[in-house]
Amino acid sequence: MMATVSTATTESAARPAISRGSSRTPWWRSVRVYIGALIILVWGLGPFYWMLVTAFRDADYTFDNTPWFTHVTVDNFRNAFDTSRGNDFGRALTNSVIIGAATTVIALAIGMMAAYALARISFRGKTVVAGLILSASMFPVVVLVTPLFQLFTNIGWIGHYQAMIIPNISFVLPMTVYILASFFSELPWELEEAARIDGAGRFQAFRLVMLPLAAPAVFTTAILAFIAAVNEYLLASLLSTDKTEPVTVAIARFSGNDPLVQPYAAIMAAGIIVTVPLVIMVLLFQRRIISGLTAGGVKS
Repeated sequence: MMATVSTATTESAARPAISRGSSRTPWWRSVRVYIGALIILVWGLGPFYWMLVTAFRDADYTFDNTPWFTHVTVDNFRNAFDTSRGNDFGRALTNSVIIGAATTVIALAIGMMAAYALARISFRGKTVVAGLILSASMFPVVVLVTPLFQLFTNIGWIGHYQAMIIPNISFVLPMTVYILASFFSELPWELEEAARIDGAGRFQAFRLVMLPLAAPAVFTTAILAFIAAVNEYLLASLLSTDKTEPVTVAIARFSGNDPLVQPYAAIMAAGIIVTVPLVIMVLLFQRRIISGLTAGGVKS
């Protein structure tokens, strides 16, 4: 009897030790995760860091390979806004905001209704329509350059904002529909049905009930659409003029004191001016962005 009790006591004492040991993660796995994260961090932030170092470095030392800040100056930022060399970076910033904001607003207005229809309304050919919308995002932009240039030349749109806004909408709209449709499909049907029973029409139920619930996804889509519209370069370089060119084109056309020398330091400073506000905006609203991207990803 005593042997049985001692054996049971020994087994019960050994079990917690085994379970505690098996639940521990080996130290080398944690090290491997941190090393991988560090590599990704350096790979992603390395170019931005070098752009920041070059932007604050004297133009005479642009090609200095020192990996930290040396010969620090803010003259490059002044040169970026200097119009005496034919550059008008301030106006280009305004143009990018106008083009990006107009593209985002129109794409969201159309995309929200299209996504709601695909997610909540049953109609013939629904799968085909969804496939066509998503396939549009895979269409190569370079194929559209010549037809759009010829079309906008014939109707006199070259150098106007609509020549860049309308193509940007076609590029941003598939992404807008894709993100919002996946979110609308996971919203509870009971809320919409209750609104319909209370006398609301389908559009009223969408505007008053479903749209407020989709605010995180709409906010996320708006940020992604704005960034995509601002980053577009190929069509903007051909369809814009000096008065309507966005920052992507203006930076590429920067000129310095010497026409044979590219003003890399001023270009880096202009890149910092464009990039930092977007980074700050993403950092401030990262929780809302993540909740919008992951919304609808798990079925209840």
